[in-house]
Amino acid sequence: MNASEVRPAALGESEPKAPGPVADRGALPRLMPLLTVANAAMFMVYMGVGVVLLPVQVELVDPADKVANLGLVSGVAAIFATLFNPLAGLLSDRSGRRNPWILCGGLAALGALALLGAARTVLLVTIGWCLVQAMMNVYQAALTAVVPDRVPAERRGLASAMVGIGTPIGSAVGISTAALFVPGDIAPGYLVLGAAVAGAAVLFTAAMRERRRPKAEPVPLGRQPAAFADTLKSADFRWVFIGRFLMMLGFFSVSLFQMYILQDHIELPEGLDATGAVAFIAPVDAGVTLLATVLGGLLSDRTGRRKPLVGLSCALCGVAMLVPVVKPDWTGMLIFTVVVGLAFGCYMAVDTALVTLVLPSADDAARDMGVLNIANAGPQILAPFLAALLVGAIGYDGLYLTAALLTLLGAAAVTPVKSVR
Repeated sequence: MNASEVRPAALGESEPKAPGPVADRGALPRLMPLLTVANAAMFMVYMGVGVVLLPVQVELVDPADKVANLGLVSGVAAIFATLFNPLAGLLSDRSGRRNPWILCGGLAALGALALLGAARTVLLVTIGWCLVQAMMNVYQAALTAVVPDRVPAERRGLASAMVGIGTPIGSAVGISTAALFVPGDIAPGYLVLGAAVAGAAVLFTAAMRERRRPKAEPVPLGRQPAAFADTLKSADFRWVFIGRFLMMLGFFSVSLFQMYILQDHIELPEGLDATGAVAFIAPVDAGVTLLATVLGGLLSDRTGRRKPLVGLSCALCGVAMLVPVVKPDWTGMLIFTVVVGLAFGCYMAVDTALVTLVLPSADDAARDMGVLNIANAGPQILAPFLAALLVGAIGYDGLYLTAALLTLLGAAAVTPVKSVR
């Protein structure tokens, strides 16, 4: 279906017409906490591996070229993340089901993480991380479509907040858990994180039985690239996509490089190493992000205004990026962590609600969310590659300044959105 021919689901912020969302209002109280658990498990993997285990593993393989190698591993894996997310979304749309894709993606991710933990060369680490990204994006694509599928429009701010709560919880638990295995044998750390996402997939699919959606008419294989392109013909969706991509790229360029920043750039107190600093920062970040996520989601539902909160969050994140440039010490990092946590928590809650309200087609929610998730997952993998280039060329201060510019541009990108306030 051509997106330019479909009335956006967000107009009037009313629920899209059949076939979605397939909402069982009686199941919403049970769905909300499960969204948090499932998304927390996802971020345990993304952040526990991306922030701690993968950088440590790359450094163990080749300490002298750790920055370049991490960028290479992450850049190659970006191809798999970018490909599998919308593809998995398309397949789940066509099957009329989400649960099988969530379950299979979570279980397969456990196997892929076990392989990654056993890798001892840069090539094998790259292959392993590509497999993990592929399986995690199958899981993520179907999970992300649950909100537009099963939650009425007037409750999506709350649902998005519950999804967003999973980000700080999963990040903090994942980073803290991964840090327990450093220094030492990091392979069991991969297994623990894999078991978390596999367990979450089993719990979600067992507790939330779904009603099969009407199967959409299959798009011929030759038309599928054009179908993805059609999604971006919706102007509002396109601007939200651009804003999300810029914000995530700026944010993760710094956060996924945090281990090396703390090792090589920040002046830490006596007796505190980079691994200990990461483990200390994680719960602080989680607390403020959690608070901002809940308040942001509730406020956006109460006021019915999404754009101002999204723009303000991006702008605040951009300003926070300047703190470590002015004050590259432990105090500066703590200030940076608190301010960015507040900004990112509010952003994730409100922007997720905004996204569900500008989907071009109710028939292809997972495909469209999969395309949008390119702007979410892609930067998380591309960011270390960009960071490696920037650090090599202009240093860590240049990395922070570039990240600030990207997030500020992300704030400006939501301004042209017309169908949602």
